Amino acid sequence: MEWSIHEVTRFTGTTSRTLRHYGHIGLLEPSRTGHGGLRYYDEDALVRLQRILLLRRLGLPLPAIADVLAGAQDVTDALRTHLALLEQEQDRVQRRIASVRRTIEKKEGGEQLMAEEMFDGFDHTQHRDEVEARWGKDAYAAGDRWWRALSPEDRRAFQDRSRQLIADWTAAAGRGLAPDSEDAQDLARRHVQWLGTVPGTEPTGPRKEYVLGLGEMYVSDPRFAATYGGEEQACFVRESLKVYADHHL
Repeated sequence: MEWSIHEVTRFTGTTSRTLRHYGHIGLLEPSRTGHGGLRYYDEDALVRLQRILLLRRLGLPLPAIADVLAGAQDVTDALRTHLALLEQEQDRVQRRIASVRRTIEKKEGGEQLMAEEMFDGFDHTQHRDEVEARWGKDAYAAGDRWWRALSPEDRRAFQDRSRQLIADWTAAAGRGLAPDSEDAQDLARRHVQWLGTVPGTEPTGPRKEYVLGLGEMYVSDPRFAATYGGEEQACFVRESLKVYADHHL
């Protein structure tokens, strides 16, 4: 037996865009493609999709899932890595909760607020270990020097620009825009210009490989995907950046 992509989306709750993305990256190929490009999935494909969805619910990024399904990585090892990241995030959240609680207590008690207490858990060094593991100590050191050299106003401006981009991407994805549409490409242009303000990019802006790599990470890393509203929206960001990079970088 086999089922069309529309049937699969109906009984799994997975979007057709997600299934096409899985096929594009080689994670889940359709068993055949019918008239008009309609994709069909047989029983083996559905079993593989079931495993993918289960691993996604455990929080594994797509590259790790691909390794698990290919037998290149033990699922337990992948989960241990994910657990370590979750525990780090849990620690940061607990510190933020305690920070806000202390602020409330001191405000209600009329006590003097201490800046180091108010912002515990909010420091930019929280991802140091992960950055060094991904890109090396030099990359973290360069970014750390750059951030510390910024004035408070410049830091706020950078963060405001980031938040506005995320909000605009989310709104654009909600409108169902095509990645190559004028509005999506204007967002991609702004995004690349924003990336060009951080250290490690070329004097004339980030290289094509840099932009494409970040686009892939936006989709594969659940934390980045959540920033843009979920995997489907992150796919829209990635594809829009790819179109822009192919034409302008």
